[in-house]
Amino acid sequence: MVDLQALLGDRRPFVAGHRGLLGRHLVEQLEMQGCSPLVKPKAELNLEDAGAVRRFFEAARPGVVFLCAGLTGGIQENLRRPADFLHVNLAIQDAVFEAARKSGTRYLVFYGSSCVYPRDARQPIPESALHTGPLEPSSAAYASAKLAGLAACEAYTRQEEGPQCIALIPNTMYGPGDHFSETAGHVLGALVARFHRAKREALQEVVLWGSGKPIREFIHARDVARASLFALANAQRLENRPYNLGTGVETSILELAQMVSGVSGYEGCILWDASRPDGATRKCLDSRDFKELGWSPAIPLLDGIQETCHWFAERSQS
Repeated sequence: MVDLQALLGDRRPFVAGHRGLLGRHLVEQLEMQGCSPLVKPKAELNLEDAGAVRRFFEAARPGVVFLCAGLTGGIQENLRRPADFLHVNLAIQDAVFEAARKSGTRYLVFYGSSCVYPRDARQPIPESALHTGPLEPSSAAYASAKLAGLAACEAYTRQEEGPQCIALIPNTMYGPGDHFSETAGHVLGALVARFHRAKREALQEVVLWGSGKPIREFIHARDVARASLFALANAQRLENRPYNLGTGVETSILELAQMVSGVSGYEGCILWDASRPDGATRKCLDSRDFKELGWSPAIPLLDGIQETCHWFAERSQS
């Protein structure tokens, strides 16, 4: 594990988006390392406000920035709010990258998304597939913002006075702290909320979007947080390019729904509305390059689902 004190000296790390799914796990991992990260609630620091971000960085002078803040959501939200997904993420990225450069931040860790790859890329998807074909239309606006962030990583690292940027592309993240909205959340968080309610209300059936056939790869946010610190520890071994983060385990949406419903204790019927969009047919990342550095995921999907369901159930009862 990285020795943050030796790496940063008296400069603290800043977690942008500390209340989000990945951010809370990063804070947890940093604190386990004996490091107290800088965090700022949105009420105190609007990351879309470039002036406010610049002033905060000038005063705090963070040594490393984990840029996991942004506007995210599932297929429904991406279809409903494409301009918001593009604008908000571009604004946050531009403000944070520039503030980091001007305040002398040493490292900046940026997180892409598997949707940056072409819809019809060969599977599992290698990093070399970037920019080789059209994007999945349902998430193209969000993906375009993330592609701009990946380009920023390469450019700011290459420019002499910029921070060394580490670009990680995790596949679909989940875990405690996810956005558990039945309509706006990503698929696993949405399923947890849906089946929890279905059990509570004793519903006879649950109707889910699509056919259930698409294949996905899921990675626990704690594994991504650990990978982030591993990347810092190995920063000098990294090339100036993105690295995929995945488990290599593929699961259909139908299988995922069965797993979540089983853990939740729901015993009714699961129906599929095939008139609704599926999104990309398959999304599995080729993560060999990062794994060859010595990292590997530690949390099996079923274990992670059990933890996530129990975390959500406990807070739903309070």
